[in-house]
Amino acid sequence: MPALAAVPCALPLDSGKISAGFPSPAADYEERRLDINTYLVRNPVSTFFFPVEGRSMEGAEIFDGDVLVVDRSISPRHGHIVVAFVNGERLVKRLYHRAGRVALVAENKAYTPIEIREGLELIVWGVAVGKFKRLPA
Repeated sequence: MPALAAVPCALPLDSGKISAGFPSPAADYEERRLDINTYLVRNPVSTFFFPVEGRSMEGAEIFDGDVLVVDRSISPRHGHIVVAFVNGERLVKRLYHRAGRVALVAENKAYTPIEIREGLELIVWGVAVGKFKRLPA
């Protein structure tokens, strides 16, 4: 799903951080606004959203049901989390590209890396730049 016509969506952003440990005093007012589009979408024409299915990227904090923000204008490099096609199958994995070796690596030890060898067609489609996650209400 493309992010073509990004309509501003400025939401309140407090300057105080939320404590995940002990409570801290918080401001009773908002100081600025956060536009989700400018925060996650650098290039609207080349940005797309993909729902994630599966558990192979849990070590990278990408979980089943998350929505990835993927930018096609970024040149993929070693270590990037990418959306790629291997023989036509769309995957999200970490790109490994060192010393002539190319692989797509899961962030879950239950999944083996996909070594890109002769006979496999690899198309790196875009680079993940963020994600959305809906919490249970």
